[in-house]
Amino acid sequence: MKSVVITGASTRIGRRKTGAATRSFAGAAALLALVSLAHAGDQGDPEKSCDGNTFQIVECLKAQTAQWDKRMTIAYQQAMKDAVPQQRDQLRTAQRLWIQYRDANCLYYGLGEGTIARIDAGECMRDMTQARAKELENVGHQ
Repeated sequence: MKSVVITGASTRIGRRKTGAATRSFAGAAALLALVSLAHAGDQGDPEKSCDGNTFQIVECLKAQTAQWDKRMTIAYQQAMKDAVPQQRDQLRTAQRLWIQYRDANCLYYGLGEGTIARIDAGECMRDMTQARAKELENVGHQ
């Protein structure tokens, strides 16, 4: 039977002989993990900071990036509607190239050493997507 052992901010799973106390601890640890994941899901609010272990931080950053991506998409669609015809093709090209750049740039961070690289890549995606969303929201309002 597998049990969950919590040590500091990390979790590891291993094979252990389990008695009633260990099974109870494993159940409590599983419940704690579910609560932590639910909390990380709540952190999809782009204004909250991401806390927890590496997995929780990365999941929180993904959720925040998804929120900023929605805002960016809405702002892009509005900018396309507001653009004069000769600007639309250029905006479409710029957005596609920007996405390629963002993905390549953040992959660079993701290929770094250790688990911090996953956090760095997630922060890169969130920060760049946030900046682009705000830029597109301000198109035509400068």
